[in-house]
Amino acid sequence: MTTQPNPHPTLIEVDPFLPADQQLGLHNRWHPDIPPFATVKPGEVFKIQCVDWTGAQIGNNDNSDDIKNVDLTKIHNLSGPIAIEGAEPGDCLVVDILDVTPFEKMPWGYTGIFELENGGGLFGIYATSRHIPGVRFAGVSHPGLIGTAPSAELLATWNKREGELIGIHANSVPPVAFPPEPKGAYVGSRSSLSGDLFEKIAREGARTVPGREHGGNCDVGTNLLSAIRMILSQPTDQESIQAGIITFKTSVIKGGVEKFALKQPIFVPSPIDPLYSAKLVFEGISVDVHGDGKQYNMDATVAYKQAALNAIAYLMKVGYTREQACMSQSPISSDAS
Repeated sequence: MTTQPNPHPTLIEVDPFLPADQQLGLHNRWHPDIPPFATVKPGEVFKIQCVDWTGAQIGNNDNSDDIKNVDLTKIHNLSGPIAIEGAEPGDCLVVDILDVTPFEKMPWGYTGIFELENGGGLFGIYATSRHIPGVRFAGVSHPGLIGTAPSAELLATWNKREGELIGIHANSVPPVAFPPEPKGAYVGSRSSLSGDLFEKIAREGARTVPGREHGGNCDVGTNLLSAIRMILSQPTDQESIQAGIITFKTSVIKGGVEKFALKQPIFVPSPIDPLYSAKLVFEGISVDVHGDGKQYNMDATVAYKQAALNAIAYLMKVGYTREQACMSQSPISSDAS
């Protein structure tokens, strides 16, 4: 795959085939004490290279053991942090995503079905898969994970409330949340961190699985191939990014958190998006029709699952395996009404 020349400076360079914990400019925990890897001025255009979310644990082969055995203590390896000159607590950081491209030597991605214990168990321009011949989807890139570094106070709030949730659902499979976990923690700073500082980050650092007030695991399924704008609340002066090769520009809105009453990020999608005029729509209602038939009271989660299960059942009837049907749903858009 050939990409157009992009003259803007690359602040973080990575090897997508090398384990993340052997590279600089990456980290897999949220913590205010992680030092910035680079600094930019507002308005400066720059590129960042990113490894895949597992840090090269998944190979381009037909052996699914790497998905089954992925080490979730090491996931979401973020490129950064990047400090923005002049940004202060209470400001809004506006992030324009100008371009998203794959590595020329790695023009592929993947989707998979997790083991139940790991959180699974729902039962170029075009993306194709050798495992589902004859099927292709228009690529819709999106910021899988992007956010600002939390303040110490915000980090403590996350860990407290998520710890309480874990305590209430201690025996849940899959887990409802993941607490801080020193095992697998990684910070690839330019200069070596002291042992005490790294231990503090590993002990306190928030896991990168959920989205939170600062952004985080947004997975906003909107087309970014032209441009997108994200407005992030700014607890500190750092930003962290994950996914491919991305070109950014930032600006700062002083006092923007109060000015716009921000509690979470705002997304401004690209005006360019794939348009499918012929569609099938699968409805789900607040009744567990694929289970015990129980009626729920306006439960959007139950209804959403029923719609997904209806789509899977249909695709299986027309010849796809359960796995193919499940993974083919990743590009499907959904609406609640």
